[in-house]
Formats: sequence, C-alpha cells, structure tokens
Amino acid sequence: MAKDKTTSENSSQVSFEAALEDLQGIVESLESGSLGLEDSLARFEEGIGLLKTCNDVLQRAEQRIETLTGVDADGNPTTEPFENEATIDRESEAGTEAESDEASLF
Repeated sequence: MAKDKTTSENSSQVSFEAALEDLQGIVESLESGSLGLEDSLARFEEGIGLLKTCNDVLQRAEQRIETLTGVDADGNPTTEPFENEATIDRESEAGTEAESDEASLF
C-alpha cells in the first residue's frame, strides 16, 4: 500500500513534458525488440502509468480552459467553459468531408 501512495505522489509531481519524454523512451525501447520478456513487461507497465499521468494532466488543463465569448460594457472579457464535445464534433465533420473528397477522386 505504501508503494501505491508513493507512486501517486510521484506522478503528481512529474511534469507533463517529463512524463511524455519518458513515455517516448519506453516506446522506443519496446519497439527496438532488444528487451527480454520480463523487462518488456516492466517497461510496458511503467509506460501505462506514465500514460495515465499524462492523461490526468491533460484533463486538468482542459478543465481550466475557457473560451473568450466577448467583451462586456465595462471592457471586461466574458468567458464560458471550454466545451470539448464541440471540438470533437468539428473534428469529426472535417474528417468526414476529407474522406468524401478523397472518395470522389477515385
């Protein structure tokens, strides 16, 4: 149990950039095929932990983002919480349009 607490404390102290860099190193070492099975599994598990850390940091950052919607009468900016679903919808529509354009070429 103490190990889990230490791991979670360490993951909260690791920056996103450091975790991502470590994760990239793990992926490279796994892709190289030079590690044995046990070492590969250990690195894989470490990578999963780093991936969770990166996702947690991104989710917290996403919650802090606000969209500028205008300026009030006093000149102060007005904002609304960022809507992730709206961005995903726009990306899906753009992908569908690109796919239909490609299909019409052939």
